Amino acid sequence: MTEIRLYNTKTRAVEPLEPTVVPGRVGMYVCGPTVYDRAHLGNARPVVVFDVLFRLLRHVYGADNVTYVRNFTDVDDKIIARAAETGRPIDAITAETTQWYLDDMAALGALEPTEMPRATAYIPQMVAMIEALIAKGHAYAAEGHVLFDVRSYAEYGRLSGRSVDDMIAGARVEVAPYKRDPMDFVLWKPSTDDLPGWPSPWGRGRPGWHVECSAMSYALLGKSFDIHGGGNDLMFPHHENEIAQSRCAHPEGDFARIWMHNEMLQVEGKKMSKSLGNFFTVHDLRSQLSGDVMRYVLMSSHYRAPLDWTVSRVEEAKVILSRWLRLNDRFRRASLDIPDSFEPDPAILAALADDLNVPAAFTRMHELTTGNSADTEPERLVQVVGNARFLGFSLGSGTGPDPSCSLEVAVDRVDAMEERLSQMCAEIDAARAEKDFALADSIRARLREVGVDVLTTKDGTRWERNVDFDRDKAETLV
Repeated sequence: MTEIRLYNTKTRAVEPLEPTVVPGRVGMYVCGPTVYDRAHLGNARPVVVFDVLFRLLRHVYGADNVTYVRNFTDVDDKIIARAAETGRPIDAITAETTQWYLDDMAALGALEPTEMPRATAYIPQMVAMIEALIAKGHAYAAEGHVLFDVRSYAEYGRLSGRSVDDMIAGARVEVAPYKRDPMDFVLWKPSTDDLPGWPSPWGRGRPGWHVECSAMSYALLGKSFDIHGGGNDLMFPHHENEIAQSRCAHPEGDFARIWMHNEMLQVEGKKMSKSLGNFFTVHDLRSQLSGDVMRYVLMSSHYRAPLDWTVSRVEEAKVILSRWLRLNDRFRRASLDIPDSFEPDPAILAALADDLNVPAAFTRMHELTTGNSADTEPERLVQVVGNARFLGFSLGSGTGPDPSCSLEVAVDRVDAMEERLSQMCAEIDAARAEKDFALADSIRARLREVGVDVLTTKDGTRWERNVDFDRDKAETLV
């Protein structure tokens, strides 16, 4: 079995993944979105990072032996503010934005996690955890709030490498009058009649943000599980607080054994910001780029390195993917299939198993897609397409606007489009046979307009996509 080694933020070292909670089975929890608006590029990076890991885990351990949990926070002050701003019901906002998120992440080739719990469906579990923390002396009720007593957990700050005293000295901490210590954080807070709320032993209220993930991970993965992931902006305070409350509520467990954090995303060397005019949502970019192009750029830097989203990276991704697409076109025309027993290339598998070294995997893909292996063309095509799909690329959408999320979804439309392109190539051959070169040239021109190269071979005219291929325009030819 392939040994997977991952960098553990908690130990500051690369460690082998050794599923021992349930031997041969892996549990992974990744912090999901607060659903009140469109997902932006920064939100998309951890989705793609942990999708690659999910695919690797499924391959190594088997799909039925991997449980991937990613939550939706559907009760939050930002959601409440959006409801007040728009006059829309909260449940309507969260239902709509949750579907937006799922559609956008699917467009990037991300598989849906095994479990996608909503916070509001786990309120009883949160209340039970808070009660346990109070009973064990790790939390206290004050003025309708319940707060976690940070000083009661001696290892607080170990994940982020900070001491409690340094945190207080180095940060502006809001000190509410009901807090015993400035670092204590809210587990439960009161709700007025006009705000979302649930009954509890401390009065009508709603949970604090941090307790949601602890309660949901415990309910779905247990007191110990293998991997916890998220962006490094969540390391403190969110993940630090998760550890404290989970370990104190269930001291017999380890909570998460390996902690993984992806670095942040910039745009043209600057932090993404609406004020700088470089803030992009995935939805915005889907009208300009294919999901495959966006996925490639998001995977082009190691997950623990900053990612700079630039025009040059996007253009490079288009060029590389156009090469993959040409080979995929040959694969389809040859009526080849990816066998159920397909094994990813050993070098690609080894790269991913080495702390998700996707850039190294891309280097191997470059070798597969540029090598001259005419004598083994079918075998090479199967390798290229099979490995691209293993990495999460659909190769079915071109480099233009991409309204679909996968090859399977688009297959009927792609088949019709490709049949029409082949038919137009046959029309060129027919026009040339009749010496109607003007007609042949006009058909060629129409194909060039949609980003298709027309190649003349001894077996007749055939087409291949180029970097300017636009599927939306190509589909107008049908």
